[in-house]
Amino acid sequence: MKSVVVIGNLDGVHRGHQAVLRQARAIADDRGLQVVVLTFDPHPSEVLRGSGPPRLTTLERRVQLLRRHGADAVVVEPFTHELAALEPEVFAKQLLAERLEAKAVVVGANFRFGANRAGDLAALGEHGRTLGFDVTAAEAAGDSKGKFSSTRVRNAIGAGDLAEATAILGRRHSLSGLVVHGDHRGRTIGFPTANVGGVTEMLPPYGVYAVFMDDHGPACAGVMNLGVRPTVDGQNLRVEVHILDFASDLYAKPVRVHLVARIREEKKFAGIDELKAQITADADTARSLLVGLPPADGG
Repeated sequence: MKSVVVIGNLDGVHRGHQAVLRQARAIADDRGLQVVVLTFDPHPSEVLRGSGPPRLTTLERRVQLLRRHGADAVVVEPFTHELAALEPEVFAKQLLAERLEAKAVVVGANFRFGANRAGDLAALGEHGRTLGFDVTAAEAAGDSKGKFSSTRVRNAIGAGDLAEATAILGRRHSLSGLVVHGDHRGRTIGFPTANVGGVTEMLPPYGVYAVFMDDHGPACAGVMNLGVRPTVDGQNLRVEVHILDFASDLYAKPVRVHLVARIREEKKFAGIDELKAQITADADTARSLLVGLPPADGG
């Protein structure tokens, strides 16, 4: 089916990305087209420079969010050196006009494409006139602090400012992984935890956080410890969530942890009794922070 194509890495699918999807959706609805997002994995920087920015979403989550915010289809193109070497006119002809049947393309004003990033918005427009698609510059969305961007989200997460990250994302930043077996120490002191392994999204600073956690079902309130547990370990990074008022077995289940607020930084305690007292206080603080809030990602 002929389409409106949105092109970009779109990591995080933040409010700026959501505005572009709304713009594309309006064009598609007016012209009887479908909205197709063309995104890339891995991040181009990982291929071209050997490292990329911290990921805000897993690929699976990115696709889910793109569909939530208006995409009819998401095409994930493997980013390779061969793709990067395509001449701009070949990229436009083979990928956009022929494969995706583009009749309209929406990209950022600073969009670059093709070998040596030679193609820009104007060049894409010229190719579109030949190949039969229109090109529209995406409208920038932002707030009093500036344009919404993935960089702003990463800066906020890196500073532990989850309220700012949530404001830009339009939902809470989340961590995804599988519940794995730990050393079961939490259970022995009355605070069993779900140890979340395989997290690839950007982590905030070490510390204790009020969170919601779901296993792709109803979300539960919890308190998360992120760090190396200096009182009992001090070496291995752990993402551990004590779920408030919950006793079911989550081992081997995929879960998502939605970060709401930072309670305190990680610290070393004099002993287990002092640690237990602090965990009790942290759980009480988490309850007070989470009461009345919508669960899950708030989206």
